Amino acid sequence: MTSVEVSTGANDGDSEPGGYAAARLRLLTEKGRSGPPRRAALSELTDGWLATLFAGAAEGSGVGGAALVAVGGYGRGELSPRSDLDLLLLHDGRADAGALALLADRIWYPVWDLGLALDHSVRTPAQARKTAGEDLKVQLGLLDARHVAGDLALTTALRTTVLADWRNTAPRRLPELDELCRERAQRQGELQYLLEGDLKEARGGLRDATALRAVAASWLADAPREGLAEARRRLLDVRDALHLCTGRATDRLALQEQDAVAAELGLLDADVMLRQVSESARVISYAGDVTWREVGRVLRARSARPRLRQLFGGRPGGPERTPLAEGVVEQDGEVGLALAARPEKDPVLVLRAAAAAAEAGLPISLHAVRHLASTAKPLPTPWPAEARDRLVSLLGAGESTVPVWEALEAEGLITALLPDWERVRCRPQRNAVHTWTVDRHLVETAVRASHLTRRVHRPDLLLVAALLHDIGKGWPGDHAVAGETIARDVATRIGFDTADVAVIATLVRHHLLLIETATRRDLDDPVTVRSVADAVGSTGTLELLHALTEADALATGPAAWSSWRGSLVADLVKRAAAVLAGKPVDREPAAVTAEQERLAVEAHRTGGPVLALRARTDGSDEHEPLGVELLVAVPDQPGVLPVTAGVLALHRLTVRAADLRAVELPDPVGGSVLLLDWRVAAAYGSLPQAARLRADLVRALEGSLDIAARLAEREAAYPRRRGAQAPPARVTVAPSASRHATVIEVRAQDVPGLLHRIGHALESAGVRVRSAHVSTLGSNAVDAFYVTDARGAALDAGEAARLTGQLESALGEVPGPA
Repeated sequence: MTSVEVSTGANDGDSEPGGYAAARLRLLTEKGRSGPPRRAALSELTDGWLATLFAGAAEGSGVGGAALVAVGGYGRGELSPRSDLDLLLLHDGRADAGALALLADRIWYPVWDLGLALDHSVRTPAQARKTAGEDLKVQLGLLDARHVAGDLALTTALRTTVLADWRNTAPRRLPELDELCRERAQRQGELQYLLEGDLKEARGGLRDATALRAVAASWLADAPREGLAEARRRLLDVRDALHLCTGRATDRLALQEQDAVAAELGLLDADVMLRQVSESARVISYAGDVTWREVGRVLRARSARPRLRQLFGGRPGGPERTPLAEGVVEQDGEVGLALAARPEKDPVLVLRAAAAAAEAGLPISLHAVRHLASTAKPLPTPWPAEARDRLVSLLGAGESTVPVWEALEAEGLITALLPDWERVRCRPQRNAVHTWTVDRHLVETAVRASHLTRRVHRPDLLLVAALLHDIGKGWPGDHAVAGETIARDVATRIGFDTADVAVIATLVRHHLLLIETATRRDLDDPVTVRSVADAVGSTGTLELLHALTEADALATGPAAWSSWRGSLVADLVKRAAAVLAGKPVDREPAAVTAEQERLAVEAHRTGGPVLALRARTDGSDEHEPLGVELLVAVPDQPGVLPVTAGVLALHRLTVRAADLRAVELPDPVGGSVLLLDWRVAAAYGSLPQAARLRADLVRALEGSLDIAARLAEREAAYPRRRGAQAPPARVTVAPSASRHATVIEVRAQDVPGLLHRIGHALESAGVRVRSAHVSTLGSNAVDAFYVTDARGAALDAGEAARLTGQLESALGEVPGPA
C-alpha cells in the first residue's frame, strides 16, 4: 500500500498540515501494517507533504537552484513514529539571504506547527562538503542523503562528491569513527546484555548498524552480511512500538514499557521481546568486531606496504603464519587454521583453536570460525580427554575467553558442542541486580572463577561448574534443581568420571547455598552450619563451592557481592569445614570485638543507646556497595528493631544490611545488651551526625518521637512517583532452619521505612526477635528473622502461620516503588 492509498482527500498531499497530520495518524494507527512497510509509507507520505511545501515556498520566495534533501534516518526512508526529520535545504548560492530565509521559514514552520522534531540546515554544496569534512556526524548523515524536492541535479552532485570525499578520506576518518563507537559503548553499555538498553546508542544498537553501512561505503572493508539486515529491522520494529506506546521520541527500552511494547509487536511477553533485542544486538556487535578488525588490518597493510617496497624493492611476501597448536596458527593478529588442518577429520579442532585463541589473547578469524562451523566433525560421546582439557583451557583463559566464546556462538558452534546452551542463549534476567543475560553471566562467572583457580585443588571442576551453574534457568521450576540434572548429563557427556560428575552436580544444585545461608541465617545456630555441611558432603566440594559462590556473585553485579558478604561466607565455610572435619558443633556466642564490647558496656552503664559510625575511607574494595557501618548498643528491651529502623528512615538512611543479636556481658558487669550492626548509606545528601541519630533514638525509645506519624507526614508531603507495580511481599517460614527459634523469611520491594514496618508488625504480634539478618539486592529486600514466643521457644505451626499472615497484611500497605 502506498501513501496515496492512505490519503482521504485532496488536502492530504497539499501544504495544509491538517491533511498530512490526519493521514499520518491513520497510517500509524492502522493495525494491518507495521515494520518496514509502515516506515517506508511514512517516509513517502512525508516526502509528498514536504515536496508540496517546498514547491509553494520556492514560488513564494522566488528562489531557484535549491533542493530539499533528507539525510540520516529519514534519508534511509526509516521514519519511526516519533523520529526527527533530518533535512538539508541545499542551494546554489545565487539567492540573497532574505529570500533563502523566507524559503526556509515556509518549510520549517509548518513542520514545527505539527509538533514534529526537526533537525535542519541551509547550505551550499561547498558548505555542506566543508562541514562534513569538519564534523564526522554530518558526513555520516550525508552518506544517506536522498532527494525530496527541487533541483535534482544539486542533490545528485552533492551525493557524488560526498561519497567520493568519504572514500578518499576513509583511512583517516574510519579510525575516528571507530573511536566514536567505542566511546559511545563505554557510556551506554552493551545492548545485548542491558535490561533497559538504548536501542540507538548502546553497543550493538542502531548507531552501530549505521556505522557499518559507512564502513561498507568506504570500500575499505565490509561487515558480515548474514543476519545483519534482519537484526537492524528488528531493532527498528521495537523502536517503532516503543514510540507508539510512549508517545515520545525515546530510544531507551525502560522496564515499565516493555510489556506494552511486546504486546504492540504481537509477542508472547516482554522476555520474548528482550531476547529478540539481545539476539539482534549480538549480531550487530559481532559484525562490528569483525569489521573493525578488518579495517585495522587493511590500514596497517597500507601503511606497511610503501616501507616494505622501499626496503626490498618489490612486493613483500604473504603474512607470517606462527603455529599455536596442532592445526592452529596466528596470522596477522588473528587465529586461523593451518593449511593442513582438516576439521572434517579432527573433531577436537574447534575447541583446540578456541583455547589457543583465548590463551594467546587473540580473536579467532571469521573465516576460521565459519569454516569450522560448516565442516567440523561432531565430537563423540563421551568427549575425548583432549576435548575436555581444551574446554577447561578456554574457560580458564580469563577475560580473553569472552570474545572467542562469542565468535563461536555467533556461528552456532557452542550450541553444537553443548545443546542445552540454546535454552539460556540471550535469555534476559528481569532483575536489576543482574548485569548480564543468562548465557553471558555463565561465561562471566567462568572468567571470574579463572582468577580463583589457585585457591582450589580441582580448577577444572570449578570452571565447568561456573559455566553450568545457571543452566537450569532455561527450564520451568527451581533452576538449581533443573540445573543439577542438566549439569549431570553435560558433565557425563564431556567425559568426567562418576565421582567428578557428582561434584559438579552438587555445585550446581547448591550454588546459592553459601551466600543465602551466610546472609539470611544465624551462623551461631548449630543447625545452620550442620545443614550446609550435610548438603556439601566433603571439604573438597566445600572449597569449590566457596570459590564458585564468589565468582557467581562478582559476575552478577556490584550489588551481589561486598567485603561484608565475603566475610560472612568465609565464616560459614570455616564453620562448615570444622563440622566436616569431625569437630563438635555447639551453640556458642559469637565473638565480640573490642569496640562492640566497649559500646555494650557503655549502654549497660548509661541505660540508653550508644552509637558509633565508621565510614569506609580507604576505598580499597571496589565491590563494596555499602556506605558506612553503624553500631548501636541498647539495653535489652522491646521495640528496639522497629524504633532503630524508623530513626534511620527518618534520617533518609538506606539500610543495605543489618544484623541484630543479644550480647551477654561477662561478670562482674552482667546483663544483656542488644547489639545492632547496620550497613547504611545516605539516600541523598550527607550522612547525619551520630549525636543527632542518638538523640532521636532516645526520644523514640522514650515514646516522645512518633516515628510512624513522621514517616506518614513525609510520605504525604513528598509522594513518590509510581513506577512499574512491584510483586506483593512474600513471607514464609524456613523449615528446619533452627531448633531454637522460628525463622521467618521476608522478600519485598525495598522502600523507605520497610524494616520499621516489619519490626513493628513483629512486635505487635507479641514475638521476640532473637536475631535479624537483613540484606538488600538492588530493589529487593531479602530478610530473615529468628523469632521466639515470650518464653523463648520456637513458635508452633499455627502461631507461625498466623504470624506470616499478619506480616503479609502489614507489608501490603507499603507504598510502591519510587
